Amino acid sequence: MEETIKRNDRRHKVGVVVSTKMDKTVVVLVERNVPHKLYKKVVTLSTKFLVHDENNECGIGDTVEIAETRHYSKNKYFRLVKIIKKAE
Repeated sequence: MEETIKRNDRRHKVGVVVSTKMDKTVVVLVERNVPHKLYKKVVTLSTKFLVHDENNECGIGDTVEIAETRHYSKNKYFRLVKIIKKAE
């Protein structure tokens, strides 16, 4: 039996755009807080994702929502869902 992944079941993340130098691609920084395994102090971990932005509508500093999707290239497997807040 094959199980298909529905569009709404894919992972969604919220992050900040840190680079827009590529065509139809932005770099989004996603931060998450996790407790340290031994000391239990909350540590902030950050990850950068390459995100497909079809219309080049994002700017640096924008807060965006991204969703996992098929691979657009070797490292680009997220797409832009919406811009939550434009940079000032």
